[in-house]
Amino acid sequence: MQKETFSDIGKVAAIDRLFEHSGYSPAASPSFEPENGSAARLASRLLQEGLDFDLTYFPLKHLGYKTVVAVTGELFAALAHPRALSVRIGISAKFNFPSVQELWEGMVAAAKEYAYTEIDLDLLPCANGLSVSISAVGEELLLTRKRLPKPKSMDLLCVSGSLGAAFLGMQVLEREKKKFVLEGFQPDLEKYKMLVGSYLKPELPAGILTHLEDSEIYPSLGVLVTHGLSDAVKRLTSASGLGAKVYADKIPFEGNTFALGKELNIDPISAAMNGGDDFRLLFAVPILHAEKFRRDFQTFDVIGHLAQPAVGSVLVTPDGAELPLRAQGWPDPDPGTP
Repeated sequence: MQKETFSDIGKVAAIDRLFEHSGYSPAASPSFEPENGSAARLASRLLQEGLDFDLTYFPLKHLGYKTVVAVTGELFAALAHPRALSVRIGISAKFNFPSVQELWEGMVAAAKEYAYTEIDLDLLPCANGLSVSISAVGEELLLTRKRLPKPKSMDLLCVSGSLGAAFLGMQVLEREKKKFVLEGFQPDLEKYKMLVGSYLKPELPAGILTHLEDSEIYPSLGVLVTHGLSDAVKRLTSASGLGAKVYADKIPFEGNTFALGKELNIDPISAAMNGGDDFRLLFAVPILHAEKFRRDFQTFDVIGHLAQPAVGSVLVTPDGAELPLRAQGWPDPDPGTP
């Protein structure tokens, strides 16, 4: 049976059908307005087929979920509660209505998971493949903003989950894709499912902001880890004017990360520092709250601390060596080093 196309349905009817049974109503644009005592925070992402995802192995529902996670994580890092989403999907002729419906189902699932109250959607023509532009509006409480402490040396660097798994999971998928294309080999990904899942469907701690507010723990800084830990730490130090130390033996990894790293000839530490798509929250937490944070936020790992500016941003090895952090898009911390 031939699947429905957009020319069969029409754009307006297609949007109406996507919203059916979603729990959301179509809107021309998100109408969220911050009330007295709060401010709006915006996060946006553009994802393009062939650059940001490969539909050879990326399920459309997972892709939809991940696009929402990408902007929600930016809101969480800024301590802003999710309120409204604006989605633009660029569709080429090769996509039919059921495929876009699958993508949309993933978006709606994530929107509900992270408590968005409004979504607006538009469908646009695209010359090639699929593209998704998504913006999220969050509500930042001004009282919370006033309570944020000034970043200080020795504030703890705390990350919300394992690192490097998404990058290694993507490398497995790329390897198995090549085998399938060349040999028709059907991959068995069972033993890699945690790592592959970290790449295809990352998740955030949905109640993190309420948990922080209830615990009266206010991070001095926060970022979303999307382009490796080195990049995230450099963003913290750039924002604070301080240095930072990350301890290699404190970085959390999935159980079979090192076995897979050996199989792929990829150092898991390098994957954590300079890989991507981890979608983990990285907070700087005042050392005064160290004991309470460790007790109340056990899914987080303490991996280092802010330091004096002269320290720079360094990775401390188990034998005590301090290696300057390097990340794409940032100047080399030591231009004289080959």
